[in-house]
Amino acid sequence: TYDRSEVDSSVMSMVSATSSSSRLLPPKERLREKAFEYCQRLIEQSDRKALKKTDTELQKACIVESVSVMDIICGEDPSYVYRAFPCIKALYGRLNGDLAYARALLPIAQFYLNHSEIAAVDSEAVFCQLFSHCPAEQFNEPMLAFEFVQFCLLNASVLQDRVTNYRQSFPNLLKFLAWNSSGLIAEFVELLPSLIAPDTAIELLHTILDLPCLAAALDLQSACYQASDRTAWDQQGAKVAACLDAFRQPSYRGLFLYILRPEAGTGDTIDRLKMLHEILADMAESPRVVRCAQVVPVLLHVYFNTVTQKADEKMMNQLLLVLLERSSQLYNIKTFNVEVQKVFSTHLQALCKLHPPLIVDQSREILELASSPANIYSKEDFYTHVVWVIGEYLSVSYDPRCTVERITSFFESLEAVLFEITQVRQSASPPSFSPRLITVLMTTLAKLATRSQDLIPRVSLCLSKMRTFACSAIVMTCYSEEDTEEIITRAHELINLLKLPNVAQFVLAPSAGGDGPRWHRDTNASLPQGMRAVSGLLHRHSSSLPT
Repeated sequence: TYDRSEVDSSVMSMVSATSSSSRLLPPKERLREKAFEYCQRLIEQSDRKALKKTDTELQKACIVESVSVMDIICGEDPSYVYRAFPCIKALYGRLNGDLAYARALLPIAQFYLNHSEIAAVDSEAVFCQLFSHCPAEQFNEPMLAFEFVQFCLLNASVLQDRVTNYRQSFPNLLKFLAWNSSGLIAEFVELLPSLIAPDTAIELLHTILDLPCLAAALDLQSACYQASDRTAWDQQGAKVAACLDAFRQPSYRGLFLYILRPEAGTGDTIDRLKMLHEILADMAESPRVVRCAQVVPVLLHVYFNTVTQKADEKMMNQLLLVLLERSSQLYNIKTFNVEVQKVFSTHLQALCKLHPPLIVDQSREILELASSPANIYSKEDFYTHVVWVIGEYLSVSYDPRCTVERITSFFESLEAVLFEITQVRQSASPPSFSPRLITVLMTTLAKLATRSQDLIPRVSLCLSKMRTFACSAIVMTCYSEEDTEEIITRAHELINLLKLPNVAQFVLAPSAGGDGPRWHRDTNASLPQGMRAVSGLLHRHSSSLPT
């Protein structure tokens, strides 16, 4: 034990012992020397147990400040590095196993990061301890979370180059965000690009999508290991208690171990993801899970904007597969699926625009998704964008592999979908999809027909049935008059345009400069304008013919 008077007397004796030598130094160097010796003395005394809890907190603060001041001094005068490292190394040896001193490890890590190369000291063990244990064991400490993320932000470029396990530790770092999402979103938006690496980018994408699952798992883990929390959870009802029981069951241990893994490299995602979502279904309304789900779309935009700048062809193919796969495998949280699918839709277009051959590379998976009407009802917005990119980029002008056979297979699948949703299913129930989907399907079929002109009679017949569909009594009760008119007008324009196949091929050709999809109300796009002009010419021509 120690008290303030003992510290003061020790410091005074140290100062008097060195006063004669320090008087010979210039004022600035003398101040530096005295500050260094004072910090060194405080660190040496920090191994004494404090009498009071308040003294313990003061002791921690003294350690943090002493190491930080020594770091500054060594930065100004590298000759101090060799004197400082024995002291810092001994301090780290005392503190690295004590979670109560986790915050003090950050300035120690900063010292190693700044000066280990000069002193030829191996710092790998320090950063392995820092990134492996602190986030995993103290994710629920708000101050540590903030300071830890700030440390990563301050040193992001150095950590990427010199700390091998920095990027591998993103599953651990994201635990801070999952637990403290509302307070750390701005910091993680800035930090996320530094965590993206070619070998872990796909796993990182899956981890971001599973962030609400991570928040739920951390909630369950916290309740399991803290008796007070367990009591509170048991009072919340049988549903939440069931999640807690599942967390304890050995049969589900592998699922939770993966979600709570400390580092990357154990696989892109888990095969039983649907099972995990079912286990955690009753946690979907937890405040922490809901807040975490609101963060995911923001992170996804940052992720895609970063990764597409440096992704190669292989990476883009992997990203597209994740979009197609995970559009149907998301944690069922209110509005979460819709918001994530909107982000997917935006970046699906961006990926295909950057690398149009993706449509052919992943034709089997894209065709599988596009040919199932069930996908319309579960993810209409994303499905509509998939149909649009098929019409826009499945062209020999982008990829010589776009053979007549491949175009025909896509055409027949989309034709069957359009027929089913407008003719078969509507006889039993009103449409539950937007008119935008109908116009996109019609336009895509027309585009594909111009690239394989034997299909033009089939698409013309299909389009001729759209007036009957749009004017039916069932549809009129579901669509506004304006929406109905848009469907009829688009069908009429496409029919007229296809009467001149060479003109249609030019008008409906892929637009290399197009920045967005031609929705049925996109009056600024060139396609509707060109179609109306051609339609008008054909109408005037047909009216001038003798009867």
